[in-house]
Amino acid sequence: MDQDLIKLVNKLQDTFSNLGWALGGELDMPQLVVVGSQSAGKSSVLETIVGKDFLPRGQGIVTRRPLVLQLIHTPIPTEPSPNHSPYTEWAQFLHLDKRFTDFDDVCKEIEQETFRVAGQNKGISKLPICLRIYSPDVLDLTLVDLPGLTKIPVGDQPSDIEKQIRNLVLDYISKPNSVILAVSAANVDLANSEALKLARSVDPQGRRTIGLLTKLDLMDAGTNAFDVLTGRVYPLKLGFIGVVNRSQQDINAKKCMQDALESESEFFRNHPAYRNIAHKNGTRYLAKSLNQVLMNHIREKLPDMKARLNTLMGQAQQELNSFGDAAIFGDKNQQGALILRLMTQFARDFVSSIEGTKVDVTTKELSGGARIYYIFNDVFGQALTSIDSTGNLDNQDIRTAIRNSTGPRPSLFVPEAAFDLLVKPQIKLLEAPSLRCVELVYEELVKICHNCTSMELQRFPRLHSQLIEVVSELLRERLGPTSEYAQSLIEIQAAYINTNHPAFISGTALASQQQSKAPSRPQITPRPSSTEPINGHGPTPEDEDETSSEDNNGILPRNGRATPSGRYDRSRTHNALAPTTNTPPSSVTAAVGIINKRHLGNASGSPSSGSTRETFLNYFFGQNGPGPVSGSSINEHHRGGQGSAILSGTAAVHTQAQNIVPVGRDVSGGVDTSLSSGLLAGKRSLDGNNAAYDMKSLGKHIEAISAEGLQLSPREEMEISLIRSLIASYFGIVRQSIQDLVPKAIMHLLVNYTSQHVQNRLVSSLYKPDVFADLLNEDEALVAERTRVKALLDAYKEAFKILSDVNLKSS
Repeated sequence: MDQDLIKLVNKLQDTFSNLGWALGGELDMPQLVVVGSQSAGKSSVLETIVGKDFLPRGQGIVTRRPLVLQLIHTPIPTEPSPNHSPYTEWAQFLHLDKRFTDFDDVCKEIEQETFRVAGQNKGISKLPICLRIYSPDVLDLTLVDLPGLTKIPVGDQPSDIEKQIRNLVLDYISKPNSVILAVSAANVDLANSEALKLARSVDPQGRRTIGLLTKLDLMDAGTNAFDVLTGRVYPLKLGFIGVVNRSQQDINAKKCMQDALESESEFFRNHPAYRNIAHKNGTRYLAKSLNQVLMNHIREKLPDMKARLNTLMGQAQQELNSFGDAAIFGDKNQQGALILRLMTQFARDFVSSIEGTKVDVTTKELSGGARIYYIFNDVFGQALTSIDSTGNLDNQDIRTAIRNSTGPRPSLFVPEAAFDLLVKPQIKLLEAPSLRCVELVYEELVKICHNCTSMELQRFPRLHSQLIEVVSELLRERLGPTSEYAQSLIEIQAAYINTNHPAFISGTALASQQQSKAPSRPQITPRPSSTEPINGHGPTPEDEDETSSEDNNGILPRNGRATPSGRYDRSRTHNALAPTTNTPPSSVTAAVGIINKRHLGNASGSPSSGSTRETFLNYFFGQNGPGPVSGSSINEHHRGGQGSAILSGTAAVHTQAQNIVPVGRDVSGGVDTSLSSGLLAGKRSLDGNNAAYDMKSLGKHIEAISAEGLQLSPREEMEISLIRSLIASYFGIVRQSIQDLVPKAIMHLLVNYTSQHVQNRLVSSLYKPDVFADLLNEDEALVAERTRVKALLDAYKEAFKILSDVNLKSS
């Protein structure tokens, strides 16, 4: 029964080795591991145990791959039979289906297999060589011979050969079910034994370490290893055993193993220090001890092995189930049910990733719907916030827009058309971030689609790719309408500029704010002028009627005050705008109440009315009048002519400006002086009855002014500031609306639509019996992996059955 335990382990070893799991893989197999320094005599000990010369020999590292040696006792048949081999001893490698009866060929095969895997440069490999030897002269035993420990690389060995060998040895001896056979030469101080040092690192209490002393016959005369062999120097639970190997001369002379064993026994019996412990030393005792230790170790570890096999079988079965059953591929109904289930699972994972209800959500980074929210709130919101409403508009652009919007006519106030002309291109700046927001959400949905996979779906790469393609096509279909709608939102905002929006700051309010912050104007000293009315006539009733009709147009009542008769008291209006203070009027509409035909009938005007008009209009249009750009040209009548003319408001101010001397400023200090002087020069030429007016010279002035740009007048500065404020106010309203509507449009047209229709699209596109076989074509690598796992599961089951049989026999 005890011998069956070792055969059991050998059978388990063969089962796992056939699967490429040397030494049992995840199952910690009970085994004897031989560890020792280079040239400590490991190979000689193994050959003596086997009784054959079968291991390579030479200088340096000879054993460069682990050698798993299984010794199987074969009883000698009492009667020859034709079914039995004439040879009673033979060897067989696991990688070759061949029996070796000549052990010299075994040595050559070990060398060739070592060269094939480990190469020619004395390097090592972790892949073991499995050798089984059948002989009636051996006991059932399994040993693992490892490369000898070395310190210095020799020849073409790798520079880190010491570290490689140490790591390889530690991989084997650190397993709890391994019994360590630490080989040390007796002619070297035991404190320098590398084998014992490594064994102590993994087995500090010495419970599973056997000490083996070789070369006892080579110790200095007068010295012995008695104290070591009796456990007084280095105590081990399994003790120390001493052996005497063949010398190199004996090997060269091909001394037979039987004679070598007799010489060893004679050495221990006749040595004065070892004669009393001779029965506990020698190669024969070593083989029996190793056999007994291994059987006891296997018996002790059987319950743990059985429990471990239960765990491994469960893990292998679960992994095999994840690959699915291959038996469904012949039934169309089963194929259709499988495809429909995988489609439903794929669509459910897609929707749950967006909604954030997926079970295996990562905690390392944003994913799914959280990334879409991040795009809406952070990326898109910051992109809109970073847009400067008037950053791309300089003062020249705004002034040009104001002038272009008035055409050939002069403007009294800031034209509304200029505001519309300027604000629409600014609204278009919101289009690029909105379209980019749509693209980013689309890209995130595509990523979510690619991440919706499972272990079962990975079996069918064709089906997986088709699922992704169908969903991607659905997303591409929705990308166009979503982008067009987002673009139409911008176009809608630019189509109608709603200046009546409750959040929009009106131009009057802005003008009032700016004028209230404006600095005081210089004090104006009027020149003495005639107080006689034009043509010697005062205001007529017709003038009063015309004024009253203008007052009733809804403009003057803002600044004037109505009398009980319904007419407005002009004196109060004039007093409100009188030049007793240096502050300009509080609103632009006050200017309209001043500019009327009655007050502009005389070029000189009365002192009170002239100073009133001068105070506001000089601030708004400049102290020398608007000039030819902001006002109209002066159309003077011949001096002394009869008939009166009603001048425009800007012309009247220009006429008044000729009789006014601003304090601290030159009379000619208005804006656009170059162009004004050219026009005035032309006027004087006409008044002087010159032959012609130099239009070519005027053209040069215009070209020079257009090329070099003009200095802004106070009125233009106020107009530009007003336009900028209006654009900023209205742009903020539109930006806030777009920031709210674009994400809603994306969610409705792209995200929600895809989530609601993804499963229907998958079923209508892929649920076709004709393509079931193609869609369920499995990945070749996965098929191979499933085959390997199934074979491993069968091996675990077989090993469990073997262990169960052993337990039944023992009971």
